[in-house]
Amino acid sequence: MRVILIALGAGVGAPMRYLIDKHMKKLHGSLVPLETLLINILGSFVLGLTIHRSATIGFLLGTGFAGAFTTWSAFALETHDLFKDKKRGIAWIYLALTLVLGVSAAAVGNAL
Repeated sequence: MRVILIALGAGVGAPMRYLIDKHMKKLHGSLVPLETLLINILGSFVLGLTIHRSATIGFLLGTGFAGAFTTWSAFALETHDLFKDKKRGIAWIYLALTLVLGVSAAAVGNAL
């Protein structure tokens, strides 16, 4: 049953990430990858909000949805590319924003 809950959550989380990413890239030309930043902050909030609830909610929304919705690999690649393109200041800002806001969002979600 756990695997089914995780798969159901992931089946919603991954397409949502794709749609938000695609839509936001059309809207802005920011130096910082705002779409990945927003997705990871929202996912951190959802994980914080759900992970310590019932096992069903934790597996469905925490592990499944938030796990598939967030994207560490895109964050890592985008940060690497910023450093490679000699945009070190922007890379450090992106790195700091992702970590501070992500942890904060998880803490707020957990407090709720």
